[in-house]
Amino acid sequence: MVDGPGRACWERSWCACSGPRGGSSASARRNGTSEIRAGSATSSPLWHSRLLPLAFTHRGLNAAVLISQHRDGELIARIVERLGYVAARGSSTRGGEEGLREMVRLAESGRLLAITPDGPRGPAEQVKPGLVYLASRTGFPVLPVAAAASHAWRFRSWDGFRLPWPFTRLVVGYGPPIAVPRVLADDDVEAWRVRIQGALDDLTRDLARRAGEPA
Repeated sequence: MVDGPGRACWERSWCACSGPRGGSSASARRNGTSEIRAGSATSSPLWHSRLLPLAFTHRGLNAAVLISQHRDGELIARIVERLGYVAARGSSTRGGEEGLREMVRLAESGRLLAITPDGPRGPAEQVKPGLVYLASRTGFPVLPVAAAASHAWRFRSWDGFRLPWPFTRLVVGYGPPIAVPRVLADDDVEAWRVRIQGALDDLTRDLARRAGEPA
């Protein structure tokens, strides 16, 4: 993540085998100010393939996560609930409206929100309009978040799901907040979708470079 006002980057030593209360060492470096904190009102998009390390590093923040109703979503829901998250079930392709309505309700109860805008079946790393709708309905700023590891196993899944090696170098970073207006015309939705897409792409590329992630 490029250092500067409104941005943050953490470098951690990832320990995938340390259990649900573990997951990484203490923060080794932190730059900028835009990080996720408990009680903060944000809607944070993250790519589906990079969900696992972020679930560990952000546990305990009173967050709600939008999880697919597909069968593979059930396993993810169990993992994140064990880490203290609330799972809202739905997606942009199956049960999506129900899931987004539940996320709005959870936002009104004071939870910060996390969503994988490319789930549940892709295309990988492509933001869908549901995130724009959610940010507009809640009034929460969109705060892009990503993680990159110097070494990770890649699954043969639609998203190339990444499982960082134990004790590998992990870099977690945030983009600047994006405030989506409460009132949007139809044309505005696509413009904001493209803006969020660009911010998440830029963040992910920069963290991959910082971590020394193979192409």
